Amino acid sequence: MRHRFLALAGLLCLSVAYGADQPIQLPSPAAPVKNAAELKERIAAGNATGNVTNAAKPVQVGKPSNPSSNYGNYGKAAVASEEDDIQHLAERISARLAALRKAKEAHPPAPRKKPARAVAKATADEDVIARRFAGNSERWTYEGEGGPAQWGRMNPAWATCANGTRQSPIDIRDSFRVNLEPVQFNYGPTRFSVLDNGNTVQVSVGSGNAITVTGRTYELSQFDFHLPSEERINGKGFPMALHLVHKDAAGRMAIVALLVEEGEPHDVVQQVWDNLPLEKNDPLMATSMLEPAKLLPARREYYTYMGSLTTPPCTEGVLWIVMKEPIRLSSQQIAIFARMYPMNARPIQPLAGRRIKESN
Repeated sequence: MRHRFLALAGLLCLSVAYGADQPIQLPSPAAPVKNAAELKERIAAGNATGNVTNAAKPVQVGKPSNPSSNYGNYGKAAVASEEDDIQHLAERISARLAALRKAKEAHPPAPRKKPARAVAKATADEDVIARRFAGNSERWTYEGEGGPAQWGRMNPAWATCANGTRQSPIDIRDSFRVNLEPVQFNYGPTRFSVLDNGNTVQVSVGSGNAITVTGRTYELSQFDFHLPSEERINGKGFPMALHLVHKDAAGRMAIVALLVEEGEPHDVVQQVWDNLPLEKNDPLMATSMLEPAKLLPARREYYTYMGSLTTPPCTEGVLWIVMKEPIRLSSQQIAIFARMYPMNARPIQPLAGRRIKESN
């Protein structure tokens, strides 16, 4: 019985905590009994009025010999009075809860707004890269927050880096060995300049150097270096690669990839190193002439497929020609570039069902 009373009393307190305007006043505890005579007077008064809630509970010593004694009458009256109190308390709780429900229905709470700080953070998570690189679209990198995984989000014009389906580089495998026409290289001595653009060493050449393949002629504009090689052949990577970038009159691009192995020094690459500028983004025009034809391997067999630029904006529709025979640079020549760019290769991209051809 007492447990029920305490539970209901607790429920009433909860109703107050959830919005009651006035706390419920519970009866005050009984005053302490000073002596036995006073206890008998309280019991007698309780029996006469039928309410002994505030009477002190007597201590039972042994079992009463007469069930109809004052002690027995007091026990029955106490139980009846406690039940009345519980019933009264339950009614008050029900009334209070009903009033609270009615008040909430009349004045529903306003919808909880998402904190402005959380909204701002969610928005920032979507465009933080674009905002950070706004006004400086060249600040992409090969690692970290400006790395390849973020290129497509850094600039709307670079979206193809993220959602393109014919991206480069690739792991060249399962190619079709067919009779491909040889690539005609029409390279001659040319003036050149060397630029450290912050992502690689780029060599720009004069006009008049071109290749012809599949009935189209593409003019050489520049070549650059990557460490390690971006391309792989049947899973095998190479210490470095050179990319010779060409464009035809309609703007279509063809890139010849030269894979690099360690070996003897290469004269043309040494010319480039000898003309390295002292500052980034400050091109140095060389006084000597460069012969691009000397970059090429002796054998001209190649792999070919359709891909993209390997740097932003990752433009697709690029014809790739990957020479099968590597060229050689000395370990010292490779080390010079490695000191400037220890890693500037884009990760391998999905083949996505593209066909790769291999010349016999």
